[in-house]
Amino acid sequence: MHRLIAAALAAASCATIAQAQTAPPVEAGATLSLDQALSMAGATAPSLDAAEADIRTAQAARTVAGLRPNPGITVEAENVAGSGIYRGTENLEATTTFALPIELGGKRSARIGVADARSKRTLIQAAITQADLRLSVIQAYAEAAAAEQRLSTARDQARIAAEGLRAAEVRVQAGRASPIEVQRADVARINADAEVERTQRLVEVARYSLSRIIGAPTIGNLDAGWFAHVQSAYGPMQEIESAGTLAMAAAEADLAVADAGVRLARAQRVPDLTVGAGARYIRETGDTAALFSLSIPLPLFNNGRAALAQASSERVRADAQRRVTALEVDQAIARAQADAANAATTAATASGPALRASEEAARIARIGYREGKFGQLELLDAERTLSETRRAAIDALLNYHSALAQLERLTVRAPDLQGN
Repeated sequence: MHRLIAAALAAASCATIAQAQTAPPVEAGATLSLDQALSMAGATAPSLDAAEADIRTAQAARTVAGLRPNPGITVEAENVAGSGIYRGTENLEATTTFALPIELGGKRSARIGVADARSKRTLIQAAITQADLRLSVIQAYAEAAAAEQRLSTARDQARIAAEGLRAAEVRVQAGRASPIEVQRADVARINADAEVERTQRLVEVARYSLSRIIGAPTIGNLDAGWFAHVQSAYGPMQEIESAGTLAMAAAEADLAVADAGVRLARAQRVPDLTVGAGARYIRETGDTAALFSLSIPLPLFNNGRAALAQASSERVRADAQRRVTALEVDQAIARAQADAANAATTAATASGPALRASEEAARIARIGYREGKFGQLELLDAERTLSETRRAAIDALLNYHSALAQLERLTVRAPDLQGN
């Protein structure tokens, strides 16, 4: 187990260095991909630094658990600094004793077992931290990409609104429409321009949030192709395998820690021995005599029964929590699968047939309005439908990526720590 912790620590350090080397700053105008964002976050995330420190702490705790009790030396001086014939040091008798505590009941191996179990739990927690960081980066990246798509849509709608205003002015000047159409078109243009300003601020906030997570300014463009991609086919719900997930591994590691705690509490009920050997100097005769001692505590007030009962109760709780976690993980994965499938269907529909139909309807309405075949209300209704459909498509894509990331987080496999 000691070698496992050292190897994991070295791997974590190497991974951090590699991420830092493979994640150069993104130049202005270049595309910041999701993989680059993940690498940059892995190189600078304080949560990973904390996880690495926890691994080092577990390594030190494992070393401490394997240490044996320190021996002791006792020096005693008798018949000194008294009165009468014992005044001064003329009748001094000195005793020097070397005492060695001997642990019985397998306490040292039980302590090592607890340390090993906690070390494995620490490694699993480090994997959980990494998975949580990945989820945060994906969600922040998707939020920023969605905000940029909304801004692009808002700018396009503002352009269309400006063209609608010019078309209304031409119709009014030609005497084919009422001047009120110019006012309606101008209101639509003003609202569209205001929407661009509001969306621009949301983009700045989303990009700032992403930059805080990855530890670098997001000066590059985001990958619009990744955001627009939707997995085409989702079949029946896949078989749920909660065993081996991070959540189940953490629950099982907690149970292993509790098991080790029970073994330690049981071992601590066995009293330890302290053996001693020494020498006594007798001033009166100038002789030296050997001294031997054996000490054993009497468990009159604390026999370890209460500590064993506490450890056993903690073990029962950990086992119950493991079974609760198994149920919760199964349900969470089932919901995540359904959410991801439904989000994929909604995103594919909203960004596909529905969007194409609304774009075609708006195009026909613009042509018909310029040629005098449609009224302005029909045009505004078609443009409003197009704008709503575009926003719905962006929201659906964002929900899809978020659901997919949640499913990935729930089903990521725990590191294999068996046999170590």
